[in-house]
This record gives sequence, structure tokens and C-alpha cells, in this order.
Amino acid sequence: MRFEENKVGDVLVAKVLDGRIAADVAPRFKAHLAEYVRQGNLAIVLDLGAVTFIDSSGLGALVSSLKSMGKEGDLAIAGAQGGVASMFKLTRMDKVFRMYPTINEAVSALSVTAVP
Repeated sequence: MRFEENKVGDVLVAKVLDGRIAADVAPRFKAHLAEYVRQGNLAIVLDLGAVTFIDSSGLGALVSSLKSMGKEGDLAIAGAQGGVASMFKLTRMDKVFRMYPTINEAVSALSVTAVP
């Protein structure tokens, strides 16, 4: 799994550079997200703009990452389109994750919630 990371204030923006998040890469995807959390990132925007396919294993890795963040953390999804956005809706994961059309909107939302 390849990611491109960028910090915007206290929010980590992690752009997934691979087009697929499926069973063959889900363990590495999950490990990468877990490492972000271990590094103390509690506000993460995951940019899925380049992802064209996600399966249940990929969604499971996302749910696991969200749970590992606990109540103090927040994981938002930005840029999900086409089949990826449909998969979130079909599985009702769009009710579990905060979904935003753009990175800027997601970062703004997490920045607001990060302020005490």
C-alpha cells in the first residue's frame, strides 16, 4: 500500500495512492492505518480519491482503525467516488464514517471537532 501523508494543523491527511483496497492488501492497509494511530494521530482524513475499488476486507480494515482510535480519535473519508462511494452506501458504512466530497471540507470538520 502506498500513501502520501500531509499534516494540516493537528489533522493528518493520508492519501491512498493505490487504486484498489481489497483482500490481498487489506492487512498492509490496516497495519499502515494502525501505525498512524500509534504515532499519536487522532484526527485522520483518509483521501480515497484515487481508489476505484474497495471490498469488505478494505472496509473491515477501516472499521478496525476507527475502533483503535477510541472516543478521542476521528477518522473521516474524503473524495470517495463511483463504486467506492456506492460500496460505503450499500454497506451503510457512510453512516459509520464521516464522509466528505473534498479534503478541505474533511480537514475543516476535524479541525473544528479537535478544538476543546
